[in-house]
Amino acid sequence: MSMQHMVKARGGAAVAVAAVLALVLTGCGGGEGKKPNEPQKPSAAQPKGGASAPAPSAGQPSEPTQVLATVNGENGIAMVINSATRDAGGFLTVSGQIKNSTDKDFTATSPWRGNELNSGGESVAGATLVDKAGKKRYYVLRDTDGRCLCTTGVSLVKAGATIPFFVQFPAPPASATEVDFSLPTFATATIKISG
Repeated sequence: MSMQHMVKARGGAAVAVAAVLALVLTGCGGGEGKKPNEPQKPSAAQPKGGASAPAPSAGQPSEPTQVLATVNGENGIAMVINSATRDAGGFLTVSGQIKNSTDKDFTATSPWRGNELNSGGESVAGATLVDKAGKKRYYVLRDTDGRCLCTTGVSLVKAGATIPFFVQFPAPPASATEVDFSLPTFATATIKISG
C-alpha cells in the first residue's frame, strides 16, 4: 500500500471514530433524569412564570441588559459599560459597547489606543482604571508580545452602529468595590465591581 493510500485510510478511520464518538456523546447528554412526558422546569436564569428571553437571531449577539454607566464622548459617541467582573486569575474585565447614534461615521481617535508597543492598529488600550480608595491607577494588561488584552481593530464606528468592547486590568484588592473607568475622549465613569 502506498504512503498516500495509508494516509487516506488513517484519515478515513479518524473521521469514522469522531462520528461514532459524537453520536455516543449526543445520546448521553441532556436528560438530567427527566421522564419522557414530564414538563421542563424553568431554570434559575428564566424569569418566574416560565417565559424565557427571546434568543438572538443567528449571527447576532445578544444585547447586554445590565448597565453600570453610560458616558458621552466626542461627536455624539457614547460608551455604555455593562460589566466589571473579577476573574479567577486576578484580572478585572470591563466590557460594554461604543455606540454611534449619529448619522455620520466616526473615526476612532488615536488616544483610545494608548501606547501600542508591537501590535499596531487601533484598540481601546488607552483605558485606565482608578481605585480612589486605594489610591492606585491600573493600566490595560498586555501579553508578552506587547499586545493589549482588549478589543482591537476599532478604527471606525459607522453611523448608527454599536461596537462591543472589553478591557482587562490587574484586579484591584478585594476591598475595592467601586472604581473609575476612563477611556480618552469620554467622561470618566464610576462603576461597581462584581465577583
